[in-house]
Parts: sequence; C-alpha cells; structure tokens
Amino acid sequence: MPQATPKLNAFPVFMRVEGEAVAIVGGGEEALAKARLLAQSSAVLRIVSDAASADLLAFIAETGATYIADAYDAAHLAGAVMVFAASGNEALDRRVAGDARRLGIPVNAVDRPELCDFFTPALVNRAPVAIAIGTEGAGPVLAQMLRSRIDRMLAPSLGPLAALAASFRGAAEKLLPKGNARRRFWSDFFGGAPARAVEAGELSQAHDAAVGLLLSNEPASGHIALVGAGPGAEDLLTLRAHRLLMEADVIVHDALVPEAIVAMGRRDAERLPVGKRKGCHSKSQAEINTLLVELGHAGKRVVRLKSGDPLVFGRAGEEMAALRDAGVAYEVVPGVTAAFAAAADFELPLTLRGVSSSMVFTTGHDLKGNSLPDWAKLAISGATVAVYMGRSVAAEVAGRLIEAGLSPDTAVAVVENASLANRRRFHGTLADLPSLEARADLSGPVMTIIGDAVAGANFERSEPLAAHRQESVARAAAQGVSQ
Repeated sequence: MPQATPKLNAFPVFMRVEGEAVAIVGGGEEALAKARLLAQSSAVLRIVSDAASADLLAFIAETGATYIADAYDAAHLAGAVMVFAASGNEALDRRVAGDARRLGIPVNAVDRPELCDFFTPALVNRAPVAIAIGTEGAGPVLAQMLRSRIDRMLAPSLGPLAALAASFRGAAEKLLPKGNARRRFWSDFFGGAPARAVEAGELSQAHDAAVGLLLSNEPASGHIALVGAGPGAEDLLTLRAHRLLMEADVIVHDALVPEAIVAMGRRDAERLPVGKRKGCHSKSQAEINTLLVELGHAGKRVVRLKSGDPLVFGRAGEEMAALRDAGVAYEVVPGVTAAFAAAADFELPLTLRGVSSSMVFTTGHDLKGNSLPDWAKLAISGATVAVYMGRSVAAEVAGRLIEAGLSPDTAVAVVENASLANRRRFHGTLADLPSLEARADLSGPVMTIIGDAVAGANFERSEPLAAHRQESVARAAAQGVSQ
C-alpha cells in the first residue's frame, strides 16, 4: 500500500490586502520584522505602540505607515483584515489575540503558535508572483533556508513576465478555446520567445512575440513522452520527467507507479490507469498502443508513465513502433531501474574490479524454456545478474543456475519495494533462494541480485534468507511426522 500523503494543519492561501488595514501591535524588533514583511504588499499598515523603537519609528517615517502612539486598546483593531500580536509581552499578545478573535479577525502572535490563526511564511517576492514557504510554526529557520534556495533559482525577470502575461489573459481567453490550445499558448509564452525577450530586458519585443503566439493558427501537434517513473520513491524521479508531468494533458500510467508520482502531474491533467500488474491487466498492450496513437493524433501532450525505466522490461519498443508507424512524435525519458535502486539499498557494487565487470538484466521467466539462456553462461563466468519479478520462480532460477554450474554458495541479495521506506532486504546464497517462493508476506515488487560482487554489500539492515529456509524445512518435517 502506498503511504498516505501527510495532512496539512495549516492550509496555504493568498489573502487580498490591497488598500486594506493590517494592524501590528508592538514597538520592538518583532513588530518591525512583521512590518517589513507586510511592506512588500499593498496593505495599509497600522502600527500600535506607546513605546516604538527608533528603528520602528524610522520605518514608519520612511513608508508612511499609520502610527498610533498609544497604549493598546481593542478599538485599534477595528476594520483590520489581519492582526499581528508582536509586543514581545505574553500577556499583551494573549489579550490582542483574544480581542481579534472576538472581532472575527485572523490573528498571528509572534513566536506563540498556540495563539495563531495563521502563520506568516518565508516569502519569495517576484510580484505579482509570490512563493510562500511555511512550516506551521515548527521550523522558521528551515523556511528561511528554503526561501534562500528558491530565491536563487528564480530570475528577477519572472515578475515582469507574469505582469505581461496578465495583460494577455483576457485576449487568450477570448481567442483560444479552453483546454489544450490555451495551455499550449501559455506553455510557449512562459518557456519560449516572450520569456527570453523579457529576460533580455526587451519588453516591446516580448509583447510582439506574445502577439505572434496568440495569432498563430498552427494546429496543436501531439507528443508522447515515455517516462521512467523509477522504482517508487518520488525523489528519484528525474527533473525532466517532473517537468513533462507538469506540462501533460494526459497521464497514462501503469499500476505499479505509485499514486504519489502520478499526483506530481498537473492537477487538471486526465489520468488514465492501464493496469499492467501481474494477474490484473486492465488493458492489453495492443489497446495501450492504440490509445497512445489516438491521443497523439488528438494533439494531446501525453506522459506514458512506466515503472522503473521504460527501456528495461517496459515494452517501450512496442509502443515506440506503434507511434512511429502512426507518425506521432515521441521521446523517451530514462528512469532509475529497480536493479539500481536495489543495489543502492544494499550499498552493493554491481561491478567490482577483479570480481565482476559485466551485468545481466533478466526476468526469471527466461529460464522456463528447455534450453539455458545465454546470460546463464555469463553468470557462471562472473557477471552480476539482476532478476526482475523473480519471487514466484525463485526455485527454478536457483535450480537451473546451480545445474548449469554456478556454485550454490554464490551470494544473493533480495529487496522488496526497492527505494521505498517500507523496503525489506534479505541476503544469503543461491541455495537459499528457493525459500522466496513460500514467502507470501512479500507482496511488493521483488528484485534479486546474484553474483560474487554481492558479497561486497552491506548486510547490517538485512535479514538472512537461511533463517526462513530452516523454518520451512522444520515445518515440512513436522507435517511429515504428524501425517
């Protein structure tokens, strides 16, 4: 089961404050910090204190904020849309918070989260674009660190670009139909010639480029991105994959792709599950191929999300062939395949100088024929073998490899749910591998790595396969006695 997304106790919103009064009660550093934050908005600041500091008085003189040089009274809050209790005095802050609530005004008490109706974020200001970072009062320093990182990421030209976009919003809604055409215009606006012109300081050129985009009659062309979703952990998704998810009109995803990764796409993107889980195929591969072609011909931007890497047991070859034959544009975005994630979970070197210099990716089903596949010979000669989806055929994998000459003492590492927080790790030898078949408790995807290089892994957080193997033998013996 995927882990549930943690719930926010404070929901982020943007409140209109243009021309509205915001009251700040206090005269020291706390009040000045809030005043400076609010000064980035078009709110009318009302500062209440009978003992304002010199710095605060200088701020008031510089900004033209309203100053009430008097002892606090509840009447000072009248008409405000927000109140900040920033006196540094607990009793007074409590009194201000109580008065604000009685008057139905949201209140923030500085450094007193139990008194707060809302929390002030760390703010990245690219007006009219704003990015607010909050921690529900738990980590203000963390919020400031994140603000600093994001601030460095965003160009100063972002604000003017957003302002230019606002001037085109009415025309875009009038001239472009809602949906794909309008999204395409805005995507090209923010990622194309208008954005580049604004960044260069050429606002007139940016305006002309935006007009050209708006009046273009070129039909939208479809595009399919075959994207590797990785082994499950959201933070192993590539930056390109994330960008494409945010641009997609449609997300076509397999059952093994966690909901948390699908949810990283645009909220209004259409989501189409196509199954592809063992024993639960909601669509055949031919039906998926047809679906992708139809979406491409309809001018949709599609992300076809595949678990792991699309080119490793992902049947991407069939989908690419269908798209090529239909003349639909596509691209492939690599993902972290399960073998790499499992190796990372074990700190396992897949190649090791002097021990193993080659790798084999395979599925256990390759061993079901009468003849031994070519890769088995590589395993015997020292290659590291990564077996996908191999729990149900573990005994056959082990038996055929031992029969072919691979030592029963060859090291084995097994990971269920590689990369995820609920992963489970097991280690042992090739002779222990058949015990996996009886492990009904292993319900997640299982990755098995076999080879001499496995001996270099870190087994500190791993369970021995032999323990379960001995338990199985003991149970079988007990059943034989009872019969």
